[in-house]
Amino acid sequence: MKKKLAKKELGEFRKLIIKRKNEILENLDRISEDTLKKSQKDASGDISGYTYHMADVATDNYDREFSLGLASNERQLLYELDDALKKIEESTFGVCEDCKNLITKTRLKALPYARLCLKCQEKREGR
Repeated sequence: MKKKLAKKELGEFRKLIIKRKNEILENLDRISEDTLKKSQKDASGDISGYTYHMADVATDNYDREFSLGLASNERQLLYELDDALKKIEESTFGVCEDCKNLITKTRLKALPYARLCLKCQEKREGR
């Protein structure tokens, strides 16, 4: 069995990973614009001088926390994708970290940052 992907395949995965990274960066920009740059008054849409209703403040805070959680998940995904790019450079991309066999291309297309083949992933998750 082959122990590493061909250069052409690595190039295709590099393009896929870079495309995903760009999409994530755009999402992060949108999240930060929508969430972090708005004042409480802007976020609630209230331009009058009236005080905020507690329920509106709670909803706004929940929305902000939810968006920050999404941003955190997106950042983690960026780290995973950066690691996958590093593995491409080192010619270890697509190799399962546990059994050292190749991860299927179908799995890598869905999760280009996958570190384990499906069988080893299931073992780790106790299935």
